[in-house]
Amino acid sequence: MKNLISSNFNRPRLLIVGCGDVGKRLLPLLVGRFRVFATTSSPDRCAELRALGAVPIVADLDQPASLRRLAGLAHTIVHLAPPPGDGALDRRTRNLTAILPEQARMVYVSTTGVYGDCGGALFDESRPVAPRNPRATRRVDAEGVLRRWAVRSNSTLAILRVPGIYGAGRLPRKRLEQGTAALIASDDVYTNHIHADDLAAIIARALWFGMPNRLYHAVDDSHMKMADYFDAVADALGLARPPRLPRAQLQQVVTPALLSFMSESRRLSNRRIKNELGVRLRYPTVAALLQELTPE
Repeated sequence: MKNLISSNFNRPRLLIVGCGDVGKRLLPLLVGRFRVFATTSSPDRCAELRALGAVPIVADLDQPASLRRLAGLAHTIVHLAPPPGDGALDRRTRNLTAILPEQARMVYVSTTGVYGDCGGALFDESRPVAPRNPRATRRVDAEGVLRRWAVRSNSTLAILRVPGIYGAGRLPRKRLEQGTAALIASDDVYTNHIHADDLAAIIARALWFGMPNRLYHAVDDSHMKMADYFDAVADALGLARPPRLPRAQLQQVVTPALLSFMSESRRLSNRRIKNELGVRLRYPTVAALLQELTPE
């Protein structure tokens, strides 16, 4: 027992900021190599994180005073926390960078929404950002804050731009059960996907192999239109396919937030994560998971 405790304390330290579903999937990939510290804003989650092999720390990115105990704690960081729900700036990321050490290594999980509507174009990481909603604007702000921190502190930063995350427990079942309409084919948009387990694996690969201040599209091989995705999930779950409406009619029956998701069309190349990070996707397409769910 003494040797086990000593071995654990001698491991390099790693900090996961915002350890939700993806963080929990990431933990098994890290706890053998690192002494992992994981933040949560809810004390009720500490036992769960401890059972997964992490040292839980109650901290709130909206409360700078609660972050003091994180200062200098680890030189390897995974930043999974989302920006605040309003405003143009990500003050949470600003609060975090204020206590980070120099010469650190970080992976930040951002969003593909920073590109805005691309008219269905297929593109790589060289495309400029063009956010169209406040949520994506805050992500662009966070990326800029972290880039400046990395240069200033001589740190290595890899930014993963992530699309819709799915998994066996992360499918739009409720939407389908409610019969929420989708767009007709001529008005529909291309959407991008990544399985939650594959995202965890990509984060781990970026920790080992990510290049300094480098962008990566953490997307799978799918090029699906949104309504086709809903149809495929409905078929796999044995639910009715959603009705389809022209955009002019759909915008009368869905929320503005939902409509914003249905107004941006893009297809992202994932060549860089394969060539530079050596990623091999367990679920290269959405169909790969849905086949597991469909009874023989």
